[in-house]
Amino acid sequence: MSTTHSTDAPTATAVARETTEGTVYTVTGGDWDEIAKAAAATDDEKIVVNMGPQHPSTHGVLRLILEIDGETVTEVRCGIGYLHTGIEKNLEYRNWTQGTTFVTRMDYLTPFFNEVGYCLGVEKLLGITDQVPDRATVLRVLLMELNRISSHLVALATGGMELGATTIMIYGFRDRELCLDVFELITGLRMNHAFVRPGGLAQDLPPGAMDALRDFVRKMDRNLTEYDKLATHNPVFKARLMDVGYLDLAGCMALGATGPILRATGLPHDLRKTDPYCGYETYDFEVATADTCDSYGRYLIRIAEMRESLRIIEQCLDRLEPGPVMVADKKIAWPAQLALGPDGLGNSLDHIRNIMGTSMEALIHHFKLVTEGFRVPPGQVYTAVESPKGELGVHMVSDGGTRPYRVHFRDPSFTNLQTAAAMCEGGMVADVIVAVASIDPVMGGVDR
Repeated sequence: MSTTHSTDAPTATAVARETTEGTVYTVTGGDWDEIAKAAAATDDEKIVVNMGPQHPSTHGVLRLILEIDGETVTEVRCGIGYLHTGIEKNLEYRNWTQGTTFVTRMDYLTPFFNEVGYCLGVEKLLGITDQVPDRATVLRVLLMELNRISSHLVALATGGMELGATTIMIYGFRDRELCLDVFELITGLRMNHAFVRPGGLAQDLPPGAMDALRDFVRKMDRNLTEYDKLATHNPVFKARLMDVGYLDLAGCMALGATGPILRATGLPHDLRKTDPYCGYETYDFEVATADTCDSYGRYLIRIAEMRESLRIIEQCLDRLEPGPVMVADKKIAWPAQLALGPDGLGNSLDHIRNIMGTSMEALIHHFKLVTEGFRVPPGQVYTAVESPKGELGVHMVSDGGTRPYRVHFRDPSFTNLQTAAAMCEGGMVADVIVAVASIDPVMGGVDR
């Protein structure tokens, strides 16, 4: 069979040549205008792509269903639920103090915020908010601001890794280790602490903690300048983040976004200022904002917030006065005095000898607190704290028993994840990764 070609258009030919990697074809000729027209005339078929749930750029087991047209994203849907832990339901089967062991595991990058938000609610229902010792309140603030730094460092490190900026990733996790070392010194654990308890804290600062904290502030203050050199003024880094993941104030308000996403629109909304708790109104710090509404603005806010957190930590260290770290009411102050022994954190041996050998009433109270727990008057309450990702709210209901009737968390990662579609649709596939990194969701908080 013979084929004739028009002399008006060049003939497309393919020349084959053998290489060590196989046959390679070199195509020449052809009217590419006609090929482009033919491609445009074909049926417009969009491709649906699954990003995740196991994917290095989805910040946990998050599934993103992307509908793409070429390299352009036309639709984004978030699939969640792959990490469901049932924490909120489990809280209904444990006493009020044991609840801290569960809530600390939700957003596992911000455990102290989960614990403080929960305990503030329990204390409000008990009516003992004003009885919490000042030292315990100051230490709560100190631990939360340390935790804010460690959380933002993970956001910068993982975001940098996804963009190929591996040095930022190495520096971020290097500095986070400094935070975790302090956590381990104070609580005995690097994460999942259950250190904040209704009425105060599990124990006081151990010897050497004050020196370690002041040393941390000095090191971290010096290390933060390295991020400015690496990223803040880096033209490649800026070009990758600027005008990517755009969401203005109207979009944030419609979707309920809070935290750096909201403050990147220029609105200085921070619960530490607008609805203070734990005495935040007595601390001197600024609310970081930007007016770019994009991923770069959120990055700048996280850098600025870490510097403000260092200021707050220094103020906490200066105002720490000797005193108790748990309410005086022994019918609430569970567990009893703790000590760090060779087998880990546990009850102080001196306390055990006291309640076992001299005070039958103390032994009875200790037994009832550990096995049954204290009773909380019936009622409901909502408390909220400003976590690194936004407003972390706790709505808890008591029926007068020793266990919560219902505890529901408004986790900022869950709410902020709704912004993914607005940020990504109309952009490029590669920009989805930048936008999700700027949201900084943690699936432990989403799938609680």
